[in-house]
Amino acid sequence: MTRWEARDRAIRAGGDPIPGVMGIVNITPDSFSDGGRSLSAAAAAEYARGLIQQGADLLDLGAESTRPGSAPVPVEEELRRLLPVLEHLGSEIAVPLSIDTSKARVAELALARGASIINDVTALRGDPDMVRVVADSGAAVVLVHMLGTPRTMQVGPRYDDVVSEVLSFLAGRIDWCESRGIPRSRIAIDPGIGFGKTFEHNLQLLRNLKRFANLGCTLLVGTSRKGLLGTLTGRDVSDRAVASAISSLAACVGGARVVRVHDVAAMVDAIKVWTRIWGWGESS
Repeated sequence: MTRWEARDRAIRAGGDPIPGVMGIVNITPDSFSDGGRSLSAAAAAEYARGLIQQGADLLDLGAESTRPGSAPVPVEEELRRLLPVLEHLGSEIAVPLSIDTSKARVAELALARGASIINDVTALRGDPDMVRVVADSGAAVVLVHMLGTPRTMQVGPRYDDVVSEVLSFLAGRIDWCESRGIPRSRIAIDPGIGFGKTFEHNLQLLRNLKRFANLGCTLLVGTSRKGLLGTLTGRDVSDRAVASAISSLAACVGGARVVRVHDVAAMVDAIKVWTRIWGWGESS
């Protein structure tokens, strides 16, 4: 099992086969699934505490929406949304905090306030200073594959071979990070379900996750409430908890060591049931 660490501490220990659950805390007015619910700092902090009570192993805080068609927000606005939440949480949160950002300044200030992971949908390509911030801080990083930008990513995405191309991209980004002082043990990779992919592209990636797990980094997958599940079930975004848990569980069986979800309690229960019946590694 691959070890994932930040600042010399394990986020997911190499010998622990049970997948981790990353709870999503959106601090935005326009997230695709729950924009506006956690706009106030106090409400967002309370929501984060609730996810931990439900069993979240990690939290991912995002103050800029990356839904399809979304536009970037200025650094100042992202900080205005995010930093008060970190202040409310203070040092009380025992689980690792991830910050969903592609801006080096946001990452730097959040890391100084207790965060330990940077989840970057640009895979450190969006801000030339981001690699220095991550390398120097000892933080962990999530490298996400995205075709284009959030505004354009779902406008006719095309691949010759989506699995091979996403795999090649992530392998290249891992090598690039290592050459700039970020060791493989601090890197997680995310194939970017819904980030510049059609319905069929997403299915192909999910069916071939074992190839990504073989890259030697922690594999993180996020299917929660995404359009893929709406297409499969016909259900509205607010009614996809079951589909989210099942697709995330399938990702775990395929090799994901962390799943990023909105509905933490459902995901924790799914992992408990699967573990009790089958264990991990035996069925995969």
